[in-house]
Amino acid sequence: MSSQHTLLPRSAPAASGMSSRSITALLDRLEARSVECHSIMVVHRGRVVAEGWWAPYSADRPHLLYSLTKSFTSIAVGLAIADGLLSLGDRVVDVLPDHVPADVSEQGCRITVHHLLSMTAGHPTDSLAEAWELEPDDLVKGFLRLPFAAAEGTRHTYDNSTTFILARMVERVTGRGLPEFLDERIFKPMGVDHAEWDRVKSGAAFGFHGLHLTTEAVAAFGELLLRGGRRGDRQLVPREWVELATGRHIGCLPFKDDGSDDADFSCGYGYQFWRSRHGYHGHGSFGQQCVVVPSHDLVVAVTAQGEAQEVLDAMWECLLPGVGRAGSAQDDEILADRLQRLSLPPVPGTADPERSVDARLDASAEVSALPDGTKVVVDPTDGGWLVRLGPLLDVEVGHGEWRESSPLGRPVVSAGAWQGSVFVADLYVITTPHRVRLVVDADTRTATATWSTLPLTGPSLELHARSPLMTRPDVA
Repeated sequence: MSSQHTLLPRSAPAASGMSSRSITALLDRLEARSVECHSIMVVHRGRVVAEGWWAPYSADRPHLLYSLTKSFTSIAVGLAIADGLLSLGDRVVDVLPDHVPADVSEQGCRITVHHLLSMTAGHPTDSLAEAWELEPDDLVKGFLRLPFAAAEGTRHTYDNSTTFILARMVERVTGRGLPEFLDERIFKPMGVDHAEWDRVKSGAAFGFHGLHLTTEAVAAFGELLLRGGRRGDRQLVPREWVELATGRHIGCLPFKDDGSDDADFSCGYGYQFWRSRHGYHGHGSFGQQCVVVPSHDLVVAVTAQGEAQEVLDAMWECLLPGVGRAGSAQDDEILADRLQRLSLPPVPGTADPERSVDARLDASAEVSALPDGTKVVVDPTDGGWLVRLGPLLDVEVGHGEWRESSPLGRPVVSAGAWQGSVFVADLYVITTPHRVRLVVDADTRTATATWSTLPLTGPSLELHARSPLMTRPDVA
C-alpha cells in the first residue's frame, strides 16, 4: 500500500454549492442498476465534496486504470512537444527508424503523431493482436506492416497499438522511460508519490494500459486538466495542450458493436480522450473513469467493475442537477455516513472452524483462474482459513472480515464462508477491478475458481498475483 496523504482540499457539499441529495441519488441509481463501483470521488470548485470506497477497496490503494492510462500518455506527448522534442507532424518512420519494416507501405510512411493520438492511422480494427502476431518481438513494426483500410486522418478506429507507439516515441526523444518521465513532470509535482505500472516482457510500460493510481490521484489529474494544466502556482502542462488534447479531432462510431446505447462514446475523440455529452473523459475498461465537466466546475473519478455508460448516465441525470443547489447540513451528514459504510456484499454462510477439505480444480469454465487439476486445500485458521491453490498461491481468507495476503507480490484480499458442504470465497485482486470466486465442494472434492470478469491480460491468477504484472502487449 502507498502512504496516504491528501492531494485535494475537502469541503462539505453544501459549503461548495453542491446538493448532497444529488450525490445520494447517484449512489441510489448505481445500486439500483447493480453497478459494482469500487470508489467514487466528486470534486466541485476544486474541493472534494464526496468520496467513498466500497470495502474491501480503500482510499490508499492504487487501482488498475486500464485504458484511462492512455490519457496520461497523451499528456506525456504534449510535454515532449512543449519541450521541442516532438511535433504533431513527426512521422513514426523518422522517430523510430529501427522499427520500420523493409516493406513498409506508403501510408505506413505517412503515419504521424497526430494520427496516433487521434487513432486515425487507417486500420480497420484494433491492430494490437494482429500486429503482435505478425511481429512477436516488435509491435511497432507489426503495426506498420498491417494493411490499411482507410486513408490516414479520415476515420477513427480504437487502436491500442497507437498509444504503445506514442509511448515509445516519447521515450526515444526524451531518453527517459514513460513512467520516469511522468513521475518527474506530473506525478511528483502533483504530490503523487506512488504510481505503479504493469509492463510488457521487455520491461517497457504498455502506455495504453497498466497504470495504477489511487482514486484521489485520478481526481487530482482531472482537476489539473480542468485548471488548464495548472497546479497551484505551477503550470505543469501547457494550457494549449490540454485544450488540444481534450478537444474533438474526429467523429467516432459507438464504442460498442452490440447495438446498446453508448452515447458518451459517440461524441467524438480527441488526443486519447473521449468527448462526452458534458465535457470529456478518460476511460478504462470495466468503468475506470476520469470525467471533467468544465461547464459545472466538476471532476468525478470512479473505479469500478461495470459499464462506464451506466455511470455516466447516472452522473448526468442525478449529479448534474445538484450542481449549484446547496442542501442542508443534515443532508450532508446523511451522505457522509452512507459513504463511510459502503461495502461490497461478503459471502454469506458459517465459519465451521473444524472443517478442512482438499480438492482438485475443474477448469472447464472459460473464465477459470487456475489450470485444470490444480490442488486446492482449505484449512481453518484463527477466525478464517488458509487456502492453498497449487504450489505457489497461499491465500488467507477471513470470515466476516477481509484478510490480505500477497503470495506473489500483489495483494489479494479475501473473505468466505461455508454454505452447507460447500466452501465459497471471494478473492479480490485488490489493485484491479477483478475478483475470483472460489467454490470447493467437500462432498465431491472438486473445486472451481472463476473470474467475475476476465482480466484483459488473460485468465491466469498466478500472472495477476505478481507485481508488476509482466506480459506481452496482448490486452484486448
